[in-house]
Amino acid sequence: MKITDLLTKHTINLNLKSKEKQGTIDEMVSLLDRAGKLNDAKAYREAIQAREDQTTTGIGEGVAIPHAKTKAVKEPAIAFGRSVEGLDYESLDGQPAHLVFMIAATEGANDTHLQALSRLSVLLLKDEVKQGLLDAKTEDDVIALISSFEEEEAEEEQSTGDVQGQILAVTACPTGIAHTYMAADALKNKAKEMNVPIKVETNGSDGAKNVLTAEEIENAVAIIVAADTNVEMERFKGKRVIEVPVTDGIRKTETLINRAIKQDAPVYQGSGGSGEKKEEGQAKGRSGVYKHLMNGVSNMLPFIVGGGILIALSFMFENQVTGERSPIGDILSYIGGDNAFALIIPVLAAFIAMSIADRPGFAPGMVGGLMAASSNAGFLGGIIAGFLAGYLVLGLKRVFANLPQVFNGLKPVLIYPLFGILITGLIMYWAVQPLSAINQGIIDWLGGLGTGNLALLGLLLGGMMAIDMGGPINKAAYAFALAVAADGQFGPQAAVMAGGMVPPLGMALATTLFRKKFNEQERKTGVSAYFLGAFFITEGAIPFAAADPLRVIPSAVAGSAVAGGLTLWFDLALRAPHGGIFVFPTLEGAVTNMLLYLIAIVAGTIVTAVTVGLLKKPVVG
Repeated sequence: MKITDLLTKHTINLNLKSKEKQGTIDEMVSLLDRAGKLNDAKAYREAIQAREDQTTTGIGEGVAIPHAKTKAVKEPAIAFGRSVEGLDYESLDGQPAHLVFMIAATEGANDTHLQALSRLSVLLLKDEVKQGLLDAKTEDDVIALISSFEEEEAEEEQSTGDVQGQILAVTACPTGIAHTYMAADALKNKAKEMNVPIKVETNGSDGAKNVLTAEEIENAVAIIVAADTNVEMERFKGKRVIEVPVTDGIRKTETLINRAIKQDAPVYQGSGGSGEKKEEGQAKGRSGVYKHLMNGVSNMLPFIVGGGILIALSFMFENQVTGERSPIGDILSYIGGDNAFALIIPVLAAFIAMSIADRPGFAPGMVGGLMAASSNAGFLGGIIAGFLAGYLVLGLKRVFANLPQVFNGLKPVLIYPLFGILITGLIMYWAVQPLSAINQGIIDWLGGLGTGNLALLGLLLGGMMAIDMGGPINKAAYAFALAVAADGQFGPQAAVMAGGMVPPLGMALATTLFRKKFNEQERKTGVSAYFLGAFFITEGAIPFAAADPLRVIPSAVAGSAVAGGLTLWFDLALRAPHGGIFVFPTLEGAVTNMLLYLIAIVAGTIVTAVTVGLLKKPVVG
C-alpha cells in the first residue's frame, strides 16, 4: 500500500490556523473526522493526547508526527497540515513546527498499512521532501511530491555478505509507528555516509522486522538499542550494548555510531549472572536501579507538585489571626493534601515496580506502596515496596515460564497479579513496622537538628542542585526533599527550590553586570535564564556550564549552597515543591517567612553572578 492511498486531498490542510500544539491537534483531528476516517473523534483525540503525554511527537527540524492506533479510527489515514510561519509544537529541538502529519491507524491495522506509515516517517528525514512540502501550492502538489519520492524509495533489504565487524541496532517506541522507523532510517543513512556497515532491527506495531540473527550478534562490534519500550535483551549477553532513548537514534546518530566503532559501551550482563567484566556489570546494575527509582519519582512528581501547590493555595484562604480556613481553603487542602498527597507513595512504588517488571509489576507495586503509606513507613517504605514487587514479579515470570502455552493468557490477568500482590503484601505486612521505625527516626533526626546543622544540610542540598543541573545528583537532592516533605518535614524542600533557582538566575545577573565577559549569544541566553530560574528550571544554566564548566559550575554551586544554607539557617519551610514564582503569591502561608526566603534566593544569585564575573575573562573581539 502506498502513502498516497492513505493521504488524500480531503485530509490535507495547507494553512493551519493555530499557532500552538493543542489547537493544531484539534484542527488535524477535525480534518480526519470531516473526511470520514474516524468512528469517534473524541476518543481518537484522547488517544493522540495519551501518546503526547509519553513524549512529544514534535521530532524537531520543523516536523511533528502525532499518531495513534485505536478502534476510534474507521479506516487507516494520514492527515497533513502546514504552517509556513511555524507553530509551537513543543518540539525536541525547541524549534517551531511547519509540517504536521497526523497518522490514524486502526486497532487491527495490517502490515501493509503500517509499512506505508513507516515509509512516511522515513521520507520526512529527507530535506528535499520537507522543502517540497513547504513550497507546494495545492493539495495535488503534495500528493504528487509524496508519490514521486515514494517511487524512488526502495524497500530496505536484509543485509547480505560478510557480517564480521558489523554494527547492529534495534529501534522501538511505545506505539511503534513513527519514531521506531525514523530512528532506524537515521542510523542507516548516517552509517552509509560514514561507510560503516550496519543492520537495524525495528520493533514496530507490526512486529519485529529485519530481525538480528544469532550469527550477526556473535560477530557484531557493538549493538545500539535506541528504545523507549522493552526489547529482547538476553540475546545480547556478553556484547557491548549502548542503550539510549529512541529520540537519540534520530538526533545523535553520528555520536552513537562513533561510540559503537570505539566499543565505548559496557558489556551487557543479562538479567541474572555476571560476565567477565565485573566492574562494568556492576556499573550497569547501579544505573538500572537509578533508572527504576527515577521512573517512580518522575511519575510521582505530578501528585507532589499539583497537590503541594493546591495546599499552598489553600493558605490564601486562611485567616492569619485565627488560623481558620474558609470553605474554599478547606476544599483545596482536602484535594491536595488528603487525596493527591495520599497517592504519592503508592504511585512511586507502582512505577518503580513497572519499570522493573513491565505492566505485571504495577498492581503488586501499588498495593505494597499503599501498605507502606498506611503504616507510616513513608517514602523509604514506598521505595522498598516498589523494588520488592518489581523483582518479585520478574522471579514469577521465570517460575511460570514453562507453563503450557494454553496458560499464557492467564499469566498477566490472573497468575502475576494474584501471586505478586499476595507475596508482596505478606512481606510488607511483616516489614512495615521496622520500616516505620526507620522512617520515624529520620524525621526525628531532622527535627532535632540545631540551627548550625540545619544550615550545613541546606548547604549540601542547595549545592547538589547546581552540580549537574538536572542530572542524577540534582535529582537525588530533590528526591530526598520530596521524601521528607511527604512526612511533614518541609525545610529541605525550601533549600532545594532555592538552590535550584539560583544557577540560571545567577548566570542571568552575571550577563547583565559583566556584559563584556559574555558574547552576544550568551547575553541573549541570559535574558531567558531570568525566566527559567524564576520558574525553578535549573537547566536554564546548562548552556553557560557547557561553554565554560570550570568557572560556571563552581560559581553556581557556591551560590546555590548559600541559598540553601540560608533557608535552613532561617528555619524556613516550603510546602509547594515546584513552581518558583508561580507559588510566590501563596507563600505568605506556604513558607514560614517570605521575605527571608527571597533574601536567601537573592543572596545566592548575587554570589553566583559575582563569582563567575570575577573568574571569567573579557570576550576578545
